[in-house]
Amino acid sequence: MAREPGVRREAILGSAAALFASKGVAATTVRQIADDVGILSGSLYHHFDSKESMVDEIVSSFLRDLQHRYAQVLAQETDARQRLHDLIVASLEVVEAHPHATEIYQNDVNYLLQFDRFDYLRNAGREVQNAWLTVIEAGLAEGTFRADVDPKILYRLMRDAVWLSARWFKPSADHPTSRLAEECTSLFLDGLTNRARN
Repeated sequence: MAREPGVRREAILGSAAALFASKGVAATTVRQIADDVGILSGSLYHHFDSKESMVDEIVSSFLRDLQHRYAQVLAQETDARQRLHDLIVASLEVVEAHPHATEIYQNDVNYLLQFDRFDYLRNAGREVQNAWLTVIEAGLAEGTFRADVDPKILYRLMRDAVWLSARWFKPSADHPTSRLAEECTSLFLDGLTNRARN
């Protein structure tokens, strides 16, 4: 029984994350979260002081994991193609580990930025962008990537394609995350055209 408070807290966070991801943060009520967990609304406040505290814990955990993995990729002394691949792998692994948080961030970041406690999301967003742009710009400097594509547009297209996979991609033994990363890297860098026909 000593573990019950921690277990209950995790159950609350899990239910809250799923509801925030599917309904949106603004539309989700404390009562809905409590009903989903099977407790009274007032009991939630033994674990969290507000709905925003729950969002904060869910999203900040996701971003810490993402920033840590991105830092590891950027620290590697490999070429830009390999680092882009590794950035995609890192992103997909974080999406797999935090699917609801990924959706919450994608869908509700502008809503959350209205609240002072979420100011850190601005810096986190810049750090994510800088990680992708660092790799893309290295690829341009190496001559590996095409110079006629705007790096920021390329970054947004790739990042959203990877992060939004949380909505539809379910890793399996036949199609693990590593295979999706290979496919994404190939499509982003080699395109869809069958080179044998050119």
